[in-house]
Formats: sequence, C-alpha cells, structure tokens
Amino acid sequence: MKSILILGGSGFIGNCLYRELAPYFNTFATYNTAKGYLNNQHFFYFNNEQGGLEAILKEVKPKLIISALRGEFNAQLETHDLLIQHVNNCDCRILFLSSANVFDSFEHFPSYEYDKTFSESIFGRFKIKIENQLMRLSPAKYVIARLPMIFGLNAPRTLEIDQAVRNNEAIEVFPNSIINVNSDVRLSQQIHFLINHKKTGLFHLGSTDLISHFDFIKNVVERRHLKPGIFKQVFSSNTIRYIATLSRENKLPNHILPSYLDVLDDLSLNQTIK
Repeated sequence: MKSILILGGSGFIGNCLYRELAPYFNTFATYNTAKGYLNNQHFFYFNNEQGGLEAILKEVKPKLIISALRGEFNAQLETHDLLIQHVNNCDCRILFLSSANVFDSFEHFPSYEYDKTFSESIFGRFKIKIENQLMRLSPAKYVIARLPMIFGLNAPRTLEIDQAVRNNEAIEVFPNSIINVNSDVRLSQQIHFLINHKKTGLFHLGSTDLISHFDFIKNVVERRHLKPGIFKQVFSSNTIRYIATLSRENKLPNHILPSYLDVLDDLSLNQTIK
C-alpha cells in the first residue's frame, strides 16, 4: 500500500485530507500545537522552526508528500528546500497546496492554470516562491493545487462567522472582490482523485462559477442562521478584483467539480445554528 505523509495534518485542511485518505492508503501526518495526537502512531510531532523532518521521512518512506504546512514563512521555505531535495533524489512525489493569492494583483478577469503569477501580498509572494522552486523538478514529480477560500461546517472562517452572528458583530466583507470557493469535503475528494489517477502539474481546485465575497458570506449567514447578518463593507480598490482560479487545461471530472451553490449546501446541510 502506498505511503503518504501529510505535513500539517493537524490543521483544518490537512486533517480533512487525512480522514479522506487514511482508509485507502498507509497515511501518516505531522502535528505541531494540537495535543490530541501524542499517542497516535500515525502522527509525528514536527515544528518547522526546530527541524527534524529528515527522521520522519526516513521512517515513513513516503511515495507522496502532501504539504499543508502553516507557520513562519522563512521556516517553511527552508522546509520546502529540504523536501524538494528529497523528492528529487528519491522515488517520491510532492503535492503542494498553494493559493489563489498567487494572482491577487490581477483585476478584470479570473486566472487559469498557466497564467503568469503576480501578487502584491506577502502571502501570495511566499506561495509563488515555493511554486517556482517546485517547477524546477521533473514535471512527473509534483502537483501544485491552487486553492480558493475553503469553507466547511467547522472551518475556522465558518466558525468566526457564526460567532459574529451570535454576538451581533459586523462581519467584514469585500463587495469588489470576485471569488470562487470550495468546501473541505469536496477538496478532499478532488485531492483523492489526483492521487488515484497519478496526476501531475498545475490544478485549480475551486468552484466552476464566481460570486462576490459579500454575496457569498451573506448567503452563508442566511442559510446557517436563517436571518440577515451585520456587515462591514470594505472597498480595497475602486475596481472589481478577481481572486479566482478557474480550470482551462487540467480539468477534473464534472462529478467532483462544485458550483458555489454546492459549497453553500455543504455549509448549511443539517446545520441550522440556533
């Protein structure tokens, strides 16, 4: 059975991927601050800033490494340098979870897989740097999955919205930002598909249609709470900005491609907050 190592497996997305893949593969993961994994033999403690990844790689001998890491950027860059060396020298591949923010400087249109990346944000430039390093590997050695905003029933950003509604606090929204979205469950299915079919290259894993950030969050509130929320509209520019990644070349099968309405359904199914 193929061994998979998920770096950042105790985080929101990493843990969802672990739950999806563990029944089908010999799946291992790392944790940092979460305390519930101390006695779990499939989870290894790993801190970006302290090192120790070589020992984990030696023990697990993964055929696939999934990077869902978070943390200090310079430490992450050093970790990915090590990972790239490992993947280049071993019978192993890497799947890197990138972000739509690699295109966050663009206006007027969404971005596709092979469009030139350009970002004004520190986060976006950080993701671009790792992407560029990975692209120096053989094409068969890597997958770069660019993610939009990811929601879920218990996702941190979803729970923040719930808390704001309960406390009658304003939720910050961006009417001029056009986005696409995904849910944790659907993203995990898409990643599973990429692994099963040994896909390589660049993939955009978001909804097939677009919506303004304001309209999407407004719909989340109305579906989960059955009442309107209080919103603080923030206009970061005078023009419409697209922080949206669509597929043109590397398309997944239709049955695992959600619309934003599908994602809204995932957030509201059997989940009415009192």
